[in-house]
Amino acid sequence: MEKFIKKFSDISMNDIAEVGGKNASLGEMFVHLNPLGLHVPDGFAITVSAYRYFIKYNRLEEELNNLMQQLNKVTYANLATIGAEARQAIMNSYLPADLGNEIIDAYNFLFQNTQQEVAVRSSATAEDLPNASFAGQHESFLNIKGSEALLNAVRQCFASLYTDRAIKYREDLGFEHSKVFLSVGVQHMIRADKGCSGVGFTLEPESGFRDVVHIAGVWGLGENIVQGTVTPDEFLVFKPTLKLKKNAIIQKNLGTKNKMMVYADKTGTGNSTINKDTPWELREKFVLKDHEVEKLANWALLIEDHYKKPMDFEWAKDGLNHQLYIIQARPETVHSQEKIPEVKAYQVLEKGAVITTGEAVGGKITCGYARILRSPEEAEKLNSGDILVTDTTSPDWDPILKKVAGIVTNKGGRTSHAAIIARELGVVAIVGTGDGTVAIKDGELITLSCAEGKTANVYRGKLVWKETITDTSKIKLPGGVMAQLIVGDPEKAFQLSMYPNHGVGLMRLEFIISNSVKVHPMALIDFKMVKDDAERLEIRNLTNNYPDKEKYFVDKLSQGVATIAAAFYPKEVIVRMSDFKSNEYAGLVGGKYFEPKEENPMIGFRGASRYYHERYKEGFRLECEAMKLVRDDMGLTNVKLMIPFCRTVAEGKKVIALMREYGLQQGKNGLEIFVMAEIPSNVLLADEFAKVFDGFSIGSNDLTQLTLGIDRDSALVADLFDEQNEASRLLITRMIQRANALNKKVGLCGQAPSDSPEFTQMLVEAGINSIAFNSDALFRGIENINEALAKCVKEPAVEHELLI
Repeated sequence: MEKFIKKFSDISMNDIAEVGGKNASLGEMFVHLNPLGLHVPDGFAITVSAYRYFIKYNRLEEELNNLMQQLNKVTYANLATIGAEARQAIMNSYLPADLGNEIIDAYNFLFQNTQQEVAVRSSATAEDLPNASFAGQHESFLNIKGSEALLNAVRQCFASLYTDRAIKYREDLGFEHSKVFLSVGVQHMIRADKGCSGVGFTLEPESGFRDVVHIAGVWGLGENIVQGTVTPDEFLVFKPTLKLKKNAIIQKNLGTKNKMMVYADKTGTGNSTINKDTPWELREKFVLKDHEVEKLANWALLIEDHYKKPMDFEWAKDGLNHQLYIIQARPETVHSQEKIPEVKAYQVLEKGAVITTGEAVGGKITCGYARILRSPEEAEKLNSGDILVTDTTSPDWDPILKKVAGIVTNKGGRTSHAAIIARELGVVAIVGTGDGTVAIKDGELITLSCAEGKTANVYRGKLVWKETITDTSKIKLPGGVMAQLIVGDPEKAFQLSMYPNHGVGLMRLEFIISNSVKVHPMALIDFKMVKDDAERLEIRNLTNNYPDKEKYFVDKLSQGVATIAAAFYPKEVIVRMSDFKSNEYAGLVGGKYFEPKEENPMIGFRGASRYYHERYKEGFRLECEAMKLVRDDMGLTNVKLMIPFCRTVAEGKKVIALMREYGLQQGKNGLEIFVMAEIPSNVLLADEFAKVFDGFSIGSNDLTQLTLGIDRDSALVADLFDEQNEASRLLITRMIQRANALNKKVGLCGQAPSDSPEFTQMLVEAGINSIAFNSDALFRGIENINEALAKCVKEPAVEHELLI
């Protein structure tokens, strides 16, 4: 007679045909990874031979085969009926006495206690395979106690081979029903009902980014994660710095966890669970401490290294002995195959009635219902997928812009706030229409087209358009000039990192502060100054888990920066310290109590001038603490820092000295500090600024507007704004040449290099080191750089003389 029982200690991945994928993996880990410190609960498998013996004993083969033959494989209209009949046929059958005795003997021998609670899990032979996980298709039963309950749970597992979802899954993947068999795992029950549990991935599950471990958890049993009934806590751990024993947790997100699944008072009969309200004190607390997150992440590395492929796993923490356990691991099946990032191009195939026009941001097309809003306070009128139509936007709008399909503004140009944020979010935007809020009717269906050149059209109704996919593997990165990205949103970082790139030339802090922090840093430092009750309540709610409100700012900012830095590691990520203007800072929660009212904030209290001023000096300290945490504690030394809007050399020296005082010493741990070259004084005194900073990044937008005396957000004079104006070109060329002569790095961040091959040619010939593009312009920019390099004259370019 074939053996019906195999202990985990006798099982390996070679036994899938006999114990199924799940049990094979448990045995493999129990044998090979337990000795390395990973905890896998002990147990045994009831083999496929036992299942086949059960089916044969009860003469079920023909009945089950006939039922599967009757299945409507076109509409699946009778799936529920067929599945129910198959399961009922199995449940009406009996376990042979010899099989039942073997199961009970194994239970008594292994657990030394006939009342030991166990988990009883299905494990199919076509389960947990690299190309077919079968996750959640078959049943598991928890808190099983006693012989009778165990045998009944085994029969229920056998029956679950014919759940409706398992039948349909096999049909979809082309598995023959009669050739898929079931094993059952009987495992020591971890008391997660009194602790916590969750899932993990050895990659980032949305993008497939390989260098992080993603861990999610809830209080109680893990079913609430599987069902998606609660929002779990989530943690991201960066593998390279975890291996270096650094603080590798780059992201922590507190979930609502409003429900927790626990065992009912009646135990032993299987799945006797209830879903109860989570106590408030647990909802506001992370399910895992940092050292536990890192322990699970290290275990994830062991699992991935052992299996040589991306894996997902389930974990549990026993609330009685407070130990962590891995209770399942399977190959990750979504991103396990390398996928080449694709970029879409859009083309209008029909023209309709044009409602209004404006400047195009990006090159996409979208359609949705227009919602005319006057301020962010009206956000409740906006549904996901709507098109926001408004006068203008500011950072106050950022939290709601993620839900829109498009943006239309009356004011602003292609470098306005709405344009910048739209690019970072990948959202279609048409700015500077002048009359969008009047011409467009609230609630009407409109199409936004930015695929017809610099002038974008708002069409009435839904048009037909075509999307073309670009294979980014065919994009050739330039060899002489670095093509970098401009990034602000951490949520897009992992996906963008898969594009061909040389790192991040500009990482703006403003997006993270607006979306994650939300509060003015000085309102956290001097909370008593905030007088408005609603704002005080909002700050208290945001910082609920932080007795020290300052730490809230440091944590949120450092995690956002760390996520982007990790995504592009080890390539450089140049982080620009905050560059809100006073009116934008005032829009943060509590900000109005700390900001001056200025006639022209664009050239007022912004950039370097804020950092050492008493009004903001302590806020800058928090920014520096966050950057120090990212670089020194988290080990992300690819982060370099940049100071914006530094008017004078003396001001630069003050800021560098203050950063040193706050723990960011130039040169220490490889720290480089750059300056934005966006004021004519930066160019004219380049030699002196070079003595203070490690390099320059030309901000062509601000440099152009200050050279030409144009407010680029003013629709009245926006048509005069031109980065290719001769005066602007002279300053840009001069800055590049002086940086090269001084042996200092010099890059440029702006829209022009992607729009104009001629502008790119000028930069390359002048000797630019790097150019940073928004993601929607990266490939066009790379093409322009490659063409410029191919044309580039070997002789050194002639330096322009500035008449001063």
